[in-house]
Amino acid sequence: MKNGGKILRKNEIKRRIALISILVLTAAGPVFARGDKTFVIPKNSPEKYTQEYVQQIMPIYKKVSKEPVIWIALDIMKDTTGEFSRAAILGNNLTGKPVKIEFKDLGLINPDYKNFDALGWKKGKDLYIFINPRHQDAPAGAIAALLSHEALHQDEFNSIAEETYAWTMEAAVWTEVVKLHPVSDVKTHPLVVRENTLGKLFEKGNYSNKYIRKTVMSNKGYKDLPLKSPGFDDL
Repeated sequence: MKNGGKILRKNEIKRRIALISILVLTAAGPVFARGDKTFVIPKNSPEKYTQEYVQQIMPIYKKVSKEPVIWIALDIMKDTTGEFSRAAILGNNLTGKPVKIEFKDLGLINPDYKNFDALGWKKGKDLYIFINPRHQDAPAGAIAALLSHEALHQDEFNSIAEETYAWTMEAAVWTEVVKLHPVSDVKTHPLVVRENTLGKLFEKGNYSNKYIRKTVMSNKGYKDLPLKSPGFDDL
């Protein structure tokens, strides 16, 4: 009987721990389970991204990332100029393979990259997009704009023209995202601050790269870049 009592107490403790875990996850945000995993729907996601909808799109995007906020960001890109970048991330790129996306301490790659917002990276025949962990709680719409930029970097070459194109793409996508999903415009978030700054430059240039190009050319981090690179021959 003593041993039986111990087993009962252990089972009761396990049951209570499981109940507490469910309560904590519920307090954090809507959740859904698939198999043995539980996912939280990120805050500031557009209303259409319900538990059921995210479950439906997960098979499309799980080969790219394990993060629900990335799945939602990629799906948001479908309705914007960023569809080109979304297709590239899913495999329509120079490698012919999906780009892997993850949150990563960029300082581990190079101390000079520690404060970067994101980094497009090629290793062997594989492409990666690494996002600064400080943006893990960013609205999916802001991440969508960021990804639309990074997906354009598909080889080891870079240039002022390529960065100008990428920053302009990011600004254009953010402008569209804010109109489609105003919930994304969380003005206090660092990534949204970045996107709104780019959006204002884009608007100031009458929705062209005029002022973005000037910003890229004056960026000290790009001072050693050539003017042009393969596929980006026009400033």
